[in-house]
Amino acid sequence: MGDKIKRIVNTAQFNMFMVAFIVITILFFVGLVVLKYNVEGETNLPFYLSKISVISNIEGTDIEDNSNRWSLSVNQNNDIYLYIKKNDNYKNSEIIESIKLDNFNIVQGPKIGEIKLLKPDSNVESVIFKNIVENEVDKIEYLGGMESSIKDMKISNQGGLVTFRYAVNNIGNYVSNDDEEINHSQLLKKLSINNDDLKFRVSFDICINLNSNKAYKSSINLEFPVNDIVNNGTQSVEYTDLKDIIFKRL
Repeated sequence: MGDKIKRIVNTAQFNMFMVAFIVITILFFVGLVVLKYNVEGETNLPFYLSKISVISNIEGTDIEDNSNRWSLSVNQNNDIYLYIKKNDNYKNSEIIESIKLDNFNIVQGPKIGEIKLLKPDSNVESVIFKNIVENEVDKIEYLGGMESSIKDMKISNQGGLVTFRYAVNNIGNYVSNDDEEINHSQLLKKLSINNDDLKFRVSFDICINLNSNKAYKSSINLEFPVNDIVNNGTQSVEYTDLKDIIFKRL
């Protein structure tokens, strides 16, 4: 019996079978690792996205009109704040070189208005954003530095805040000679615009680039405006359950 087994083991067919079995086993476990990574991504990032805040509001900007007391172009603004936090459980020291947001796509557009992506305004101290052509961009980049500065689009190299605006401009013009003053939060009602007219969805990529040449990338999907701004005016929401935002190393 032993001699028969020995002869089988020494055959070329058996050796080929064993090689194939080992290769298939290795590929199986590699496949499990790849599948797990695609589902979970990096589980121990040096920096991570801890929170997303969105503030939606209504704004009327003056239009030159000598024949009417009030003449306003109405915009709907959505200010997005991304909080990048240092992972205290990460053993090695890392420094943020930059945070890049690109590949912006309108998944579903609003029924009215013109969508614009805006960076923070660098000239007017009293506001973070201003809906002007000079601030319109197609990507956002914050450079790492010793301190954060939204106006200069800088983030602390140990974590901080990245912010930008999605605006729906020119959704309507409000003209009046009767109003003593204008409550901007009521402009949508005055124009008979509802929330469904304004709803839109966007996607974009975020990449955390480190000085060590490591980079981690993920995709984010958001819907605007948040809540019922037609009836309630300025609305805000915070997203802290971000388990669906998966970062992978480039």
